[in-house]
Amino acid sequence: MADDETTLTVAISSRALFDLDESNDLYEREGLEAYRRYQIQHEDVVLEPGEALSMVKKLLNINDLLGKRRVEIILLSRNSADTGLRIFNSIKANELDITRAAFCGGESPYRYVRAFGCSLFLSTHAEDVGHALEHGVAAATLIGTPAGEPRNPSADLRLAFDGDSVLFSDEAEQVYQSQGLAAFSEKEAQAAGRPLEGGPFKPFLSALHGLQREFGEQQCPIRTALVTARSAPAHERVIRTLRAWDIRLDESLFLGGMDKTEFLRAFGADVFFDDQSLHCERAKDHVTTGHVPHGIANQR
Repeated sequence: MADDETTLTVAISSRALFDLDESNDLYEREGLEAYRRYQIQHEDVVLEPGEALSMVKKLLNINDLLGKRRVEIILLSRNSADTGLRIFNSIKANELDITRAAFCGGESPYRYVRAFGCSLFLSTHAEDVGHALEHGVAAATLIGTPAGEPRNPSADLRLAFDGDSVLFSDEAEQVYQSQGLAAFSEKEAQAAGRPLEGGPFKPFLSALHGLQREFGEQQCPIRTALVTARSAPAHERVIRTLRAWDIRLDESLFLGGMDKTEFLRAFGADVFFDDQSLHCERAKDHVTTGHVPHGIANQR
């Protein structure tokens, strides 16, 4: 199989990769031309880390560990190529192997996500994320403050996922929202032998699992966790679904409605993906959080 058939391709917006808040504030106050002048004047000043930088470094490290290119990072930016020179200079200063980019001059870059063959799109712009999800690509809006020091300083990449509306469809969540917990638990117990449909992050999880398999008996630098509000008896359908998909998660936490934050900290998540805004708001000051605006919870 050719390399490009097994490459995991992740698209990152410039504001997710680096802290551009200061210059963005200038843009909001004084407009595009002032922003352009500022970035040109500061193009040799390395940008501070954004929320996604630590994750990107760990993803690219997988290539070094495997000795072959299995992960590619694509930069997608609303900047112009002119103002984007500072971003590429910062990429070089951080020794990131990122060579492909789309600078869209103020327009949304989401339309290039599928053209680059991306499995995941991370941005700080919720509208772009929503468009990517509508076009069948896993996507999340990163929220919180710029990362600074990595929150998980180990070399391992640790990713945590909510279940319903993220890894799985929102079929069960619709029952919960419309009929309550008792009906949800009863219907999930009845449907335990019928696998759930995949959610927007199923293909990305599958691609991660493929990378994990490439490490064979070696210690794998990727660790995944399901962190869900489900509890018994609703756990069985989830377990059987993952078996049917032939996808393994390293850890599965069935919390029965408990706050997820401390569990995410204990797991050491680099990024946590959840469709519920409340869970994201609770976790964002402790764990880099990606809001997935998908499913019934985001239609109200």
